[in-house]
Parts: sequence; structure tokens; C-alpha cells
Amino acid sequence: MSRLAVLTESADLRDRVRSVVGDHLVDLPLGPLPSDPARMLAMTQGAQQLSVIVLDAGPRDQTTALEVAAGLRTDDTGISVVLVSDRPEEIGFAAMRAGVCDIVHPDADPGELGWVLERARRTAVTRQAGTGVGPGGGVNGSETQPGRVISVASPKGGVGKTTVATNLAVGLARSDPHSTVLVDLDVQFGDVGSALNLAPEYTLVDVVHGPAAQDTMVLKTFLTQHETGLYVVCGPGSPAEADSVGMEDISRLLQTLASEFRYVVVDTAPGLTEPTLTVLDNTHDLVLVTSMDVPGVRGLRKEIDILRELGMVFSGRHVVLNFADTQNGLTKTDVEATIGASVDMMIPRSKGAVASVNQGIPLLQSDKRDPVTTHLRKLVGRFTPSPARAPRSASAVGKFLGRLKPTPTTATAGTPGSPEAPGQQVSQPTRSEGRHRLHKGEVRGEKR
Repeated sequence: MSRLAVLTESADLRDRVRSVVGDHLVDLPLGPLPSDPARMLAMTQGAQQLSVIVLDAGPRDQTTALEVAAGLRTDDTGISVVLVSDRPEEIGFAAMRAGVCDIVHPDADPGELGWVLERARRTAVTRQAGTGVGPGGGVNGSETQPGRVISVASPKGGVGKTTVATNLAVGLARSDPHSTVLVDLDVQFGDVGSALNLAPEYTLVDVVHGPAAQDTMVLKTFLTQHETGLYVVCGPGSPAEADSVGMEDISRLLQTLASEFRYVVVDTAPGLTEPTLTVLDNTHDLVLVTSMDVPGVRGLRKEIDILRELGMVFSGRHVVLNFADTQNGLTKTDVEATIGASVDMMIPRSKGAVASVNQGIPLLQSDKRDPVTTHLRKLVGRFTPSPARAPRSASAVGKFLGRLKPTPTTATAGTPGSPEAPGQQVSQPTRSEGRHRLHKGEVRGEKR
């Protein structure tokens, strides 16, 4: 089992870390940081399977903390170092060069502290497994699983795709704070920032280029944090900026975020553009959204057919009919017969939903009583573990132990989010060939 040590003069900091990790904390005397990494390791030599060291980089110990972190990297111990500092912007790049895994504020709440320590633990386990130092795999021998990439897509605009994506992300973030990141990959006209009433300092362009693209610790500082605990990558400020975002940039970003977050929710552009297909190449669960009208349903049928012809099979597929109204001449049966697939959820029209969009406050953030709120909660429930199968611990101790990771399951037809082939273990084939066929107009004989 992984162990953690804290070097600090603050009894309050030590106690707060203990409240997060419990008995996994190694008892060390309070005092200033030792200047020699070897001396520090000697202090913890009785602790087996040490994976994380927390260094209190107070005003007096900032330089010492960075030197110790650099020394641990040179010694190739595989141990992750977390710095406690109230000046992350000032020491961020120096910490990155020293090999620090993350920086946390002294006043961080238990949820964020637990998230940072669990991330550091996973990084250490990966390093130590690769070098033969310490145990491999996850805590207690379990394998650490990557996060789930959940992409929200639609055949055309104006069907409420971004509203569904933002509410899904907010709902997941509130169910497990600091576990979810929302990425706006409608690279030209994305408006996730507006939907969440955010004024981001950094956007997608900043995240995929420069230092944020090279180090996950720096990447986290480039994310915009929403008041619900959700992390957000907002879209570029103008369509012209989107030209600098390449397909490899998108793939690398999603893979990196999936290694750091439990849920990665992606709001895609309408249709099947090249960026959207790149997102789908990295997607575990696909949420297809369309409106309950003839153009929307026909568009969804075409999108489902093309994805099938491209060989795109997902761990879960969820079909959502938005603006549902059985008085408009269409029924659920009509829609299912047209698209050749089951409709998983019907979200009704609502004035409250429109007002929430205009205010930039998702319904699942405000908790307003509204028919749409109930359906959105059910959608969130499709991705959160059922208490009967995987009890969720609200404590930060559980987060540090890594026990909140969902395990892959074999999905069957007829269950929520089931793939098209019943009873088969789902694997994602390589789809680049099919994607090139689509852009050449060879799929379904269409000319592009």
C-alpha cells in the first residue's frame, strides 16, 4: 500500500493531510526542511512503499524545497513531490524544472488536496513500476485505469448539444469534486465559456501549445476552474485562432486529460468535421443529441449510419432527444424506427432551460426545480457508479487510495449506453482509414 510523508513545521498542515490520507501518512517530526535529499530519505527509511512526499515550501524554505525535489529526481526514486506554496505562479516553472508533480495552496480544501495527492500517487506508481522501484499497478495491486472520455455530438447545430454537455460536466463535477474537465472542441465557434459564464485567461490554443502541452503540472494551471469544482478548457477567442489547433494536438490533449481526470467531457462541433472525428477516435462514451423534428432525426440517422460504416464502436452510446414534444406529430417509436437505434432519453422543452442558458448558470448548478433538471440528472447517473455495484466514498481518503475509479464492464444491447453488438467486449478499432474515406467522399458515395 502506498505511503506518504509530509515535511513541514506546521502541525495544522500535517493534520489536514492526515485527515485526507489517514493511516497512510508516515509520522515525521515537525521541523524545517533538510537541505540534503539523502537525509530526508533517511528520515523515511522505515516507511515501505513510499510514493509521495509533501514539501512545505514556505517563505523561508522555497529554495530548499526546489533543491530537494531536484535531488529526488536525480536519485531516480520514483517518488512524487508535491509542493505546498501560496505562490504557484511565481515558482511554477522552477518547480517544473525541478521535477515537482504538483503545487497545492496551503489553504486548499480537502477535496482538492485529496485530488492532488491521488494524482501524485498514480504518477509515482507508474514511475516505480517502470524502474522496478516499489509496487507496480495501482494501490493494493489494482491497475490504475484512465479516465473516461465522454463526447457530446450532434448532426447539426441548435439542438442543445452544448447545454447537455455543460450540464453533464457540472453534474459529474458535483458528484465527485475535482474529478471532471470539460473541453470545448467546437474549435471555431465553441461557446462553453459563455454557457458557464466564464471569462477564461487561457483557451484551447494556450493549452495545446507552449509549456502547458509539455507538462501536466503546467497544464493544470492553464485550466479555468468553475465554481462547481469543474475544470474547463474554453474554446479559442476567434475562429482564426482555431487554425493553429492540429489533430495531433487534440489527440494528445484528450489522452493527457484522461490520465489526470476521472471524467473528460467534450463538447464537439456539429456534424462530422475532422476535429470531431479526431475526438471520436479518443472517445469511450458517445452522447448523440438531436431535436425531435424531422430534419434533426434524419440528420441523426445519417450520422449513426456513417459512424457505423467507419467502424466506430464505443463503450457506450446514448441517444438523447432534446426539445421532446409528443404533440408535434412524432413519437418515440417513429424516431427509433427512423434511426434504427433505441432512444435512451427524451428531454422536454422548458422555459427554465432557456433562461439558464441566457444566465450562464446550468440547471444542475442552480438545482432549480424543472422537468429538464430531472432528465439531466438521469443522464449524469448513466456515468456514475451505482451504489449497489460500487459504493462511493465521500471522503478524501477514498480519493487518495484510488478506489473511486470505475472498472471496465462488458456492455450488452438493451442496457443504458450499450454498444451495437450485444454481449461483446467492446474494443475501439483504429479509425483513421475510415476517417480519410469520409473526407474523400467515399462513404455512402457522397461527394465532398
